[in-house]
Amino acid sequence: MTVEVHWEREGAVFTDKRYSRAHIWRFDGGQVVPASASPHIVPLPYSVEANVDPEEAYIAAISSCHMLTFLALAAPQRIVVESYPDNATGVVEKVDGKMIVSRVELNPTIAYAGEPPIAAKQAELHHLAHEQCFIANSVKTQIEMARETLT
Repeated sequence: MTVEVHWEREGAVFTDKRYSRAHIWRFDGGQVVPASASPHIVPLPYSVEANVDPEEAYIAAISSCHMLTFLALAAPQRIVVESYPDNATGVVEKVDGKMIVSRVELNPTIAYAGEPPIAAKQAELHHLAHEQCFIANSVKTQIEMARETLT
């Protein structure tokens, strides 16, 4: 796995901190993602609101890993998932004098083919997905599972 992160000064003075934080992420599969610092951290016009910021990408990586692990666990149990949108949220706060993403809450709304599994089975699948997700196992952020919504 490789990712190229590329930024250029583009003529800004730089030492006055008035330079663009816009940059690109280029992934080994060829996908290019416009990125920037979050406008919540670096004010406009030095950040780009439409671009992905590292904090959003971090939350997305946790959500994506959990979802993919959940799907991998559901399939062999013949639990057919039709769709899995997740409106994940994160909290950035100061802990021990450092800014961190302290908590991520996953909020999936899962649609199943046929009867959905009972609540205990859903909880078990989410617990196992959390235990087996290597992103979750790689971070110290508290990851919480909100109550799953069925459609």
